[in-house]
Amino acid sequence: MAGILLADRVEVREQSEGSRLYTRGNFGYPRSGGGVDLDLVEAVYLTECRRLEVVTPEGEPVHFEELLCRAAAEFEGFDIKYMVYRDLRNRGFVVKIESGDYDISVFPRGKTMSNSRPEFMVRAVSERNAVGIAGLVRQVSDVSERRKKLLYGVVDEEGDLTYYTLDLRDPSGRVYPEPMSAKPVGRLVRDRVFVFDRGHSEALRDYGYYGKSMSEALQLSLIESVHLMGKGRLTVLDQDDNPVTFDDLMEFGERIQDEFRIRYLVYSDLRERGLVVKTGFKYGTHFRVYQTSPDDSHARYLVHAVTEDGLRMWPEISRTVRLSGGVKKEILFGLVRRNRVEYLEFRWFKP
Repeated sequence: MAGILLADRVEVREQSEGSRLYTRGNFGYPRSGGGVDLDLVEAVYLTECRRLEVVTPEGEPVHFEELLCRAAAEFEGFDIKYMVYRDLRNRGFVVKIESGDYDISVFPRGKTMSNSRPEFMVRAVSERNAVGIAGLVRQVSDVSERRKKLLYGVVDEEGDLTYYTLDLRDPSGRVYPEPMSAKPVGRLVRDRVFVFDRGHSEALRDYGYYGKSMSEALQLSLIESVHLMGKGRLTVLDQDDNPVTFDDLMEFGERIQDEFRIRYLVYSDLRERGLVVKTGFKYGTHFRVYQTSPDDSHARYLVHAVTEDGLRMWPEISRTVRLSGGVKKEILFGLVRRNRVEYLEFRWFKP
């Protein structure tokens, strides 16, 4: 069938052909008096599938190569959007191009525009794009209010697609501190704190599985120590027996460790939720997180602390999500925003 190329659309003016595109394929938007208007993504796709022949208003043919190049020159990011649209269409979904914050809407498999509402709102991005976690949180909230799901289609340099669904999470556990009869005392040795009194060590383990046991001491990380000091559950001395204040230990941590304060804020928030938090270094994240005793269970979450102005690259996210899936854990990004922490989950998704 024939379509006429205008500035930002292709018009199929013949009534029966336009009706067939719209009713059987869910392409285009009906024109007054018959036919349909196709956006350029739809037109390029139909041309590639050899279901449409595009001509200029003067009747000159516009072949696939020319149409694709003209559309890419007209609209920034057209090639990425087209790759995602094409892939979803080839998978059998009804999809429509959107304007504004989202690129594509996807209807449930087997459904049409006339008998359903979109299930996903899709962002089409290149693997080379940077992503702000704060912006993703806003998008998830917005899409959830519309009773839809957020889906990211990431196009790599070879044109292959990887999809991620994003959700806000509210993690919680079942480990809440028991009262302690005494306030443990620890000694700061370089960048960690050691509790040498056996009774104090056992009290901290019972209090919330803090630290790592040694034969003659309990070793606490700086973040654990600052958190316990903030809760009034630990006294820290330097090697000359002088007391170390909470502010001094916080400043020391910020001086010798990257992102110490935001990691501390996420750590403390997770602890307040009844979760047991340990380092996630061997998984390439800030924390691994348990809902119950780490002696009797596996970590459910891997958590990475981020700030509102922090950016991530998609290859980094891809590595993290793949690793978390391989070890059967859920990956959460803990966004520190003012006085609260919000948790965003990435999941690999196969449409």
